[in-house]
Amino acid sequence: MDELKNPYAPNAGRPPPVLAGRTSLLEGATVSLKRTRIGRHANSILFIGLRGVGKTVLLKRIAKDAQADGIACLRLEARENFSLPAMLAPKLEKALIELAPREKAGDSGRKAWTTLANFARSMEITYGDIGVRFRTAHEAGIADTGDLEIGLSDLLAAAGGAAAEKETSVAIFIDELQYVEKSQLAALIAALHTCEQDQLPVTVIGAGLPQLVGQVGKAKTYAERLFDFSEIGKLPDKEARYAIQKPAEREGASFEPAALEEILSQTQCYPYFLQEWGSQSWLAAKGKTITLADVRTAADRAQAKLDTGFFRVRYDRCTPAERKYLRAMAELGPGPHKSGDIAALMGRSIQSVSPHRDNLISKGMIYNPQHGDTAFTVPLFDKFMKRTMPFEP
Repeated sequence: MDELKNPYAPNAGRPPPVLAGRTSLLEGATVSLKRTRIGRHANSILFIGLRGVGKTVLLKRIAKDAQADGIACLRLEARENFSLPAMLAPKLEKALIELAPREKAGDSGRKAWTTLANFARSMEITYGDIGVRFRTAHEAGIADTGDLEIGLSDLLAAAGGAAAEKETSVAIFIDELQYVEKSQLAALIAALHTCEQDQLPVTVIGAGLPQLVGQVGKAKTYAERLFDFSEIGKLPDKEARYAIQKPAEREGASFEPAALEEILSQTQCYPYFLQEWGSQSWLAAKGKTITLADVRTAADRAQAKLDTGFFRVRYDRCTPAERKYLRAMAELGPGPHKSGDIAALMGRSIQSVSPHRDNLISKGMIYNPQHGDTAFTVPLFDKFMKRTMPFEP
């Protein structure tokens, strides 16, 4: 069919034509943000899930709606070896320009500007990439100790005060939160705790891979009381069907029942894969009814595109030794697998392969569903590994 009218969106972080199966999550986040704004208690939210389930799409949608509602939104994407202060300070500067322009700022707004300036100066010693410069006069005792936990608590509290003065709130959206280093994650949690205790309108809505739950708990023991953890997985069968059928219907097209069943089977109802199979099926179809034959033709194209993009970019980040570990995992199946079974299949001891395992966890390739188990963070990655390299013990 007409490529220009292809309604599907197989792209990381791009909103799909139909955001199926996530209504309750969106509604919950909206209520939480509105409660924070009016000074009522609401936990921060963390979306937890594998790659390709739509965490980034959710964050963007919630942030867009919050910004339209007048909430000061800071949108960050954590990366490996990149500091939280370096990400946060410039975003907060931009938010303060909207919340409390220097020439119009009230007492709380002026305090926020001074606190940000002190924070940037003190943190620049440790984080040289902080990239914020101010002429604001130094005020001793506020965010100037060089201690990240104290400084960040002062900073978010001051920002919360400025927001409260404008009868709004500050919402910090952080994607890929699992990449934030432990001490910096601890500082963020401590700062949120301070704002919660002082009833200041500051909240965090983050997203990360499954290991984030454990990382948050290790960073601060009281973290579980500050966050609502929302697990995001594959779509229920009904919602997966809707995600495929509705975009086609809007363009006057439809799927044969057998074609639709084939897509659900091939994709296992993971949102990103649904978009890829939908897109390739649309391109393969010769008429307004997409047939089983069209879907089977599209399957090879969809798989090839995923292999060269979605899967390959993650595979290429791994060392040869790490790839061997992943290949051994794949040989055992989708998982999760016992760490000892993986090591045994490689003919190695657990101790000798644990550095590779730890590195793969740090890179976001695998995680521990529970103690002693290991699983892929990328759905269907076991099949990709089998297609890509032979197994050699």
